[in-house]
Amino acid sequence: MSSIGEQIDAIRDELGKRLLILGHHYQRSSVVAHADESGDSLELARKAAAYGEAEKIVFCGVRFMAESADMLSGANQTVYMPDTLAGCPMARMADVGEADAAWERLTGVGEEWVPVVYVNSTAEIKAFCGRHGGSACTSSNAANVFEWAFEQRKKILFLPDEHLGVNTAHDLGLPDESVLCYDPGEEGGGLSDEQVANSRVVVWKGFCIVHVSFTVDHVES
Repeated sequence: MSSIGEQIDAIRDELGKRLLILGHHYQRSSVVAHADESGDSLELARKAAAYGEAEKIVFCGVRFMAESADMLSGANQTVYMPDTLAGCPMARMADVGEADAAWERLTGVGEEWVPVVYVNSTAEIKAFCGRHGGSACTSSNAANVFEWAFEQRKKILFLPDEHLGVNTAHDLGLPDESVLCYDPGEEGGGLSDEQVANSRVVVWKGFCIVHVSFTVDHVES
């Protein structure tokens, strides 16, 4: 009986350029060994679009990554996930219904808001952002997108990564009191009207589980 690896190779030989296998950097080496391309999530989504002959795109990563590849790929291409239950806990922390409620809450105090969404988010949250004239960003260009919003004299609702939002705001010199955290589990996000009115950035209470595992004690050690 042939091994899984041999079966994959046989399918690859059969489909040729009609098949594209993408492997995220965080996958095991046994998976990446079969990938035509490896990289980070956005890079791989762009590569999916670049391979126009690939009718079948197998994305070895989590759901939001495959969604991004599906958005950027052509109508003749289908994106497949080896495990459809693979997900990002942080992406799941921003629910579109809760985002709509947060938007209503913030714009009820003032209408000068624009949403900014980290690309590591669900398609629903990206769509929410688009409906309200916002922008997606990566970790490397978040500061540029923040400045784009400020040039329009807009305040920012940033989803779903609290830490990227706070650190970007601080890098741009914003004082602590103007950067607030919206907690969807609290009434009104846990913020008063006065706080909202005086803020410039409101970040969603979402985070990567790995990133909050590091402590100052770990760094000092």
